[in-house]
Order: sequence, then structure tokens, then C-alpha cells
Amino acid sequence: MVTIIDYDAGNLRSVQRACQHVGIDTEITADPEAIIKSDKVIFPGVGSAVSAVDTLHKRGLDEALKEFYQSGKPLLGICLGLQIALEYTEEGSKDCLGLVRGACERFDFADGSLKVPHIGWNEVVVLQSHPMLKNIESGDEFYFVHSYFAHPENSTEIYGTTQYGDKKFASVIAKDNFFSTQFHLEKSGEIGLKLLAEFAHWQGSPC
Repeated sequence: MVTIIDYDAGNLRSVQRACQHVGIDTEITADPEAIIKSDKVIFPGVGSAVSAVDTLHKRGLDEALKEFYQSGKPLLGICLGLQIALEYTEEGSKDCLGLVRGACERFDFADGSLKVPHIGWNEVVVLQSHPMLKNIESGDEFYFVHSYFAHPENSTEIYGTTQYGDKKFASVIAKDNFFSTQFHLEKSGEIGLKLLAEFAHWQGSPC
């Protein structure tokens, strides 16, 4: 069973439709026990990290996610799901899940040269191989919508980067059985679906 976590962070149905398109049957749930018992979990999200983390705590989903991650089963994070997997976010000065050491910082272009949030298609540069990335090449473009970017403490956990203005940020982060993207797979057309399809086969190993 593949579950999509419901924590009031939007776009769940679009993620589910994308999964159906590539042959992945999913269930949307806010039940911690269902998540822990899942074979694979998708942790998507858009919007406020502050309200998202509060909802995770309120529903007991934070501990369920940590337990699932510790089980070694495949966990896919998308956009906000990547950001709040880190230890801390500047958005609301909020402590997060801590699955990955590091923090999320806000884009800050003092001269107003670029808009925040970063919205639209942008290239991803692949830095190292991963089973989830086997059909992705450096220069492939994906769709982004975000005001904050992840800064993991361990650079070896960065599998892809993207440039926005003078900021080069981690757009793909992976650690053990956790694989995550800052861009939206479900909004990235055929290339996003191609990457999502690999989740059906991935067994949770980085090699």
C-alpha cells in the first residue's frame, strides 16, 4: 500500500492523479497507524510550513513519519515535504521533523531583481546517481513554486541543484530511504511523471 499523507497542505488530489497516471495505486490518509503500516509513503505539500508542522503535531503524524522513516521503507517528499523534513525553517522560526540535518532559508534578493516566490520551470543539475534519478539528466526542467530553500548540513545528501538568480540551492535531497524534491513532480509534465514512476519500483536504497 502506498499512502499520501493528509495534513491540510494542499494538492493531494493532483499528486494522487499523477500517481494513477503512472500506475501507482494510493490512499490519502491522516491516520498515523495507516502510515506506519504502509509499504511506501508520499509526503507532499504546499503553503505554510508553520501551519503544516502544527497540523502534523496535532494529528500525531510527525511521530508516524519518523517511525516510518526509521523502518527503512521508501519515503518520497515533495516541495513542503522536503522542507519540513529538515530540522528547522526560517518561516516562523519553526522546528521541523529533523529527518535530515539542516535548515530552510528564505530567498532574499535585496535589490528586488527577482521575484519571491520562485515560480516556474527551471533546470536541475544532477550531482550524483540515485535509483530514483536513473531516467533524469542534468538540464531537465521541472516546475517550482517556493519562497524557501533547503540548506542541508551534509552536502553528500544533495543529489541535485538549481540556480535562481545568485542562489544555487538543493532541489533534490536524499538520505537513506528518504528521497525528496523541491520541485513538484505532479506539475512537471512528462519528466515529472517519469521520475514519479520510479517510486513504484524503488525499494528505499540510495544505491
